[in-house]
Parts: sequence; structure tokens; C-alpha cells
Amino acid sequence: MKRALIIGISGQDGAYLSKLLLSKGYEVHGTSRDANLNAFGRLRVLGTLEKAHLLSMNPCDFSSVVRVLARIQPDEVYNLAGQSSVALSFQQPVETIESITGGTLCLLEAIRSLASPIRMFNAGSVECFGDTGEIATESSPLRPVSPYGVAKSSAYWEVASYRQSYGLFACTGILANHESPLRSERFVTQKIVAAACRIARGSKETLFVGNLEITRDWGWADEYVTAMWLMLQQQQPADCVLGTGVSYTLRDLVEHTFKLLGMDWRSHTQVRSEFTRPSDILRLRVDPSKARTEMGWQAQITMPSVIRRMVTEEWARSAESDRPQQDHAAPQDRVDSSANLQIL
Repeated sequence: MKRALIIGISGQDGAYLSKLLLSKGYEVHGTSRDANLNAFGRLRVLGTLEKAHLLSMNPCDFSSVVRVLARIQPDEVYNLAGQSSVALSFQQPVETIESITGGTLCLLEAIRSLASPIRMFNAGSVECFGDTGEIATESSPLRPVSPYGVAKSSAYWEVASYRQSYGLFACTGILANHESPLRSERFVTQKIVAAACRIARGSKETLFVGNLEITRDWGWADEYVTAMWLMLQQQQPADCVLGTGVSYTLRDLVEHTFKLLGMDWRSHTQVRSEFTRPSDILRLRVDPSKARTEMGWQAQITMPSVIRRMVTEEWARSAESDRPQQDHAAPQDRVDSSANLQIL
């Protein structure tokens, strides 16, 4: 039985990865900064909470990382921790850079000091490429324009340095945007989906967004964790761009979301300057052909299907929360008719 350690198991990717590894017969361990206070809600949703071994670890504390690695002795380590919001990184640049670059460095140095044959995956980001306007590949220059992109670029070079200098099996998956119902509303996809569902159910609110002309490659998170695992099954470690290869504008995403719910997005959406980032990538498209040719991995779910799945899940969740409690004051046969809305 292989043993895996997921650093940042409580996040979207960590939750989906725990499910994948458990299905493959792994013994799964996962960390958060305080496992006693973390509710691990995403693991509960996916049914892996009782199957994974959870413990506390500060990724930026070298001694904490060494103790956990020495205790668990994992075959594979997945580094998914750190501040994960591009927008928030402009408000909290110090915390963002420290949590990503410091945490990655502590992990690499801990693996080196233990002289253990651990295979390490590091979650990178296409934000590293910046606004080049070109199709990004593994050989594209890194020109980040956000504190988040700067942090991820630094972590990328840390991994490359330890791989080349110390012979560690360490690699970075350069990830395009990947979404799911496990996202919080801090991320624009879930913000849009949740607001559209509330409006379809009668809310009078307006959805405020930033630049509708930015383009992104939006994929399905559950597919991307398979690529993470595959990268650690290769004979030699290598960095790899992971995406669908298809980009859409934010306008496309908003329009598609509201159309699924039978609404015209223009009647419920406003562009506000305060939701525009100080600097941003306007056009982003990646070439994931290396992942296809070398690992046999190819994303199948692009933005329209991603949003359909998220809308369906959010609608079911909101309908359930609106359902009256089954008690003497609420007849058991009472059903909110809006729960029967058909996703177009």
C-alpha cells in the first residue's frame, strides 16, 4: 500500500485528490494548520473525511514539516497549500508570497535533509506566464503580473533548483483555472453561479463583476487531480502545463451561466471598477499537448460543461436549504416550486 501526504487537504484540490488516491488503495494523510479547528467540509461532502488521516502542520515551519514527514514516511507528497486567490493576493501580498514560497522551500529542504525517496508534486499556476498574449507552454518565459503569480513563479524555480541540484523527484504542475462546486464564492466562477441561482429563485440582487473581456482556460478540478497523480508515476520528474487548451471570456461564462437558468445576464449584471485588479492577465491560453503525449492525460470538460455542473449542484443545494423542516408547523408535502426549475 502506497502512502501519500496531501499538504492542504482541506481545499478543493486536496479533497478531490484524497478521493482519487483512496480509490487507488493509498493510505492517505492530510494536513492543515490546525486540524482540530478545521471542519474539513469538502472531505465530508466527498465522503473521505473518515478515511483520511488528518493532522496539524505549519508548512512554513521547517521543524513542523520535518516531524510530519519523518512520522508518516510518505511515498508521495502533494504540495497544495498556500494562499490560493489571485484577487486576494493584491490585498495580502506578504502573506501570499510567504505561504507559497516559504512553504514550498521548507518542504523541499525537509525532503532533502531526510534523504528519503519521496516523490513530490507542487501545484503551480499559469498566472506565472503573465499577459504575453501567446499560447503558453512549458518553455514559455515566466512574467507574472500579480503577487500570486510572483509567488508561484518563485516556488516553480525552487522545485526546479532542488530537482537539478539535489536529484529530488520533484515537479510542478502548471495549472490553468480548474473549478467545481467545492469552490468558495471568493472565486469568480462560484460567485457568478451562486448569485445567478439566487436571482433565479427570486433575489433582487445585482451581480457585480470586473473586466468581462479577460479570457481564461476553465477546466474541471476532478480531472486535474488525476494529472497530478500521473506526474508522480512517470520514470523521470518533469514540469507540465495542465489545461483544456480552450479559452473563453468572462463575458462568455456569465452569459452561459444565466442562460442555463433561463435569464438574460445583461438584466442582472453590472461591471464595477472596484472588481478590476490593479494588474491582470487579459488573454490566457495554454498548450497542454505535453501532458497528452507523455502521460496520456487530456481534459475532457471545458467551460460550458463545467458551469452546467456547478449550476446543477448549486441549484440542488439551494433548493435543499430552502426546504422547510419536517415538523408539525410545516406540512410534509410542502415543496418550493422553484426547486423544479429545469436547467436549460
